[in-house]
Amino acid sequence: MRTFDTILPYLKKSYAQIAGGIVMLILVDVVQLITPKVMQYAIDSIQDRSIGERGLAYIALIIIGLSLAVMILRYFWRILIIGNSHRIEQGLRQDFYNHLLRLSQNFFNKSKTGDLMAYATNDLNAVRMLFGMGLIAAMDIVLMTIASFSFMVSIDLRLTLLAVIPLPILSITIGYFGKKLHKRFALVQASFAAMSGKIQESISGIRIVKAFGQEQSELKKIDEVSLEFVNQNISMAKIQGLFHPFQGFIIACSMIITLYFGGRAAIRGDITIGGFIAFFQYLGMLVWPMIAIGWIVDMYQRGTASLKRLNEIFSVVPEIDDSQANHSITKVEGKIEVRDFSFRYGEDLPYVFKDISFTLDAGKTLAIVGPTGCGKTSLIELLVRIYDPPKNTMFIDDYELHRLPLAVLRRDMVLVPQDIFLFSDTIANNIRLGNPDKPLEAVYEAARIASVYTEISDFDHGFETMVGERGITLSGGQKQRVAIARALLTDPQVLILDDALSAVDTKTERQILERLIEARQGKTTIIIAHRISSIQHADKIIVLADTVIKERGSHSSLLRSGGIYHDLYEKQRIRAKLEDEEVDR
Repeated sequence: MRTFDTILPYLKKSYAQIAGGIVMLILVDVVQLITPKVMQYAIDSIQDRSIGERGLAYIALIIIGLSLAVMILRYFWRILIIGNSHRIEQGLRQDFYNHLLRLSQNFFNKSKTGDLMAYATNDLNAVRMLFGMGLIAAMDIVLMTIASFSFMVSIDLRLTLLAVIPLPILSITIGYFGKKLHKRFALVQASFAAMSGKIQESISGIRIVKAFGQEQSELKKIDEVSLEFVNQNISMAKIQGLFHPFQGFIIACSMIITLYFGGRAAIRGDITIGGFIAFFQYLGMLVWPMIAIGWIVDMYQRGTASLKRLNEIFSVVPEIDDSQANHSITKVEGKIEVRDFSFRYGEDLPYVFKDISFTLDAGKTLAIVGPTGCGKTSLIELLVRIYDPPKNTMFIDDYELHRLPLAVLRRDMVLVPQDIFLFSDTIANNIRLGNPDKPLEAVYEAARIASVYTEISDFDHGFETMVGERGITLSGGQKQRVAIARALLTDPQVLILDDALSAVDTKTERQILERLIEARQGKTTIIIAHRISSIQHADKIIVLADTVIKERGSHSSLLRSGGIYHDLYEKQRIRAKLEDEEVDR
């Protein structure tokens, strides 16, 4: 991908605003270029005694009018060009976020949050500056350089050639420092990303930091990444500190030459005093483009470095997509089949599953049990295509999994994961996440089924209680039940609970399951659990261990078989007796 390929569509969409801004900019430059000529006429007329007080008053009014015109026109080009650059930034940020939403879990497993935040803030800001003020500076450089130089030549060719002698040195300076600025800015952005990621991680884990008394240790780590960010910025500031003053020195040399040789010419009468002053004003106008060259080189290096970083993200191809989907499929009924399924996360990694097969009819309940790390979560993450399974191994309603459109799959198969995430919003809005238009009565009913209605009602603001970031103001059990209510409100054809009742007590768990079974009659449910009490009602139970399905059957048949499931049940029964709880047989 070429550097500017990403930004071209936004420029094409806003060509009218850009063109309008450029027209306004040209008019501003024209008006500014007229002013020295007016001043030249006035001074020369005074020197010749050919103008009276009324004439000077007219000239004064003309200069005021030109100044007002510059003010008005400059206002409009700022609105058009700079305003448009903000719209480009907004569109680019939206597309950046949309692209992130399409990327697979693998991408986020390998990416740091701080890096992505840096892309969405600093990098996009650098791109906006390039296509806002940078675009204006570029146009101004071209227009003012050509126009100022032309007027200077019209006044005195020899003096013009003498005045511009130092200016070519700027080209060499710009080329040398431009490369260094590009490299330095890339390092600055990388250090900013590292610092953002570390601070975000530290704040997110503040409870753990405090629990283990690691405040000083975390402070030291933040200090290290902050110092690195400062050092990189100082390194770039050193280059800028040489670059911009050296530009000023070259420009000062040009002005000294003009003052000396132009002053001599005026004394000899080769040019008029008015012409000399106008020449100096045009040279001043030529100075701005010379300064702007350094400024735009700085912005160009920053903007292109940022755009290249953004292009790296935009060039990532989503692993999970609809390229093989049959869009005539509009609904999932709930039949699930896994056929001769083998899977591992990488060629050099061990198998998670080897040749496993099972079928679950629509409307039935499947329970999956097994030791920690046996692949229970991996199995359901593959089933909902968080990760992509091998082709022709998983089927929904007799359709190969890749044939189902993702929108249909994610709408009709809802997963409540182990790691519950709640947004910083009201409890009601968190429950309504998958179905924002549902009325409050439906929210209340979902909360009742999830056995969390009473607890939420007891809060001061009830269902309008604001949840802290990641649900920090709720207990683990409350978060799990809110997440279950959120899933139930979407009324999916297939509901998957991945150890989603681990943080509630056995009694509450039984209440939830009884209500869940009643509410989901005729719909498919998959439950991953460690407690036998969570899965006794399941139509089919499979026991995963050592990459294969070791046992399968109903609760009663597995108990009679005396295998892994029976041993797990007996251990939990003994533990329940010790804790004065009851496990149904």
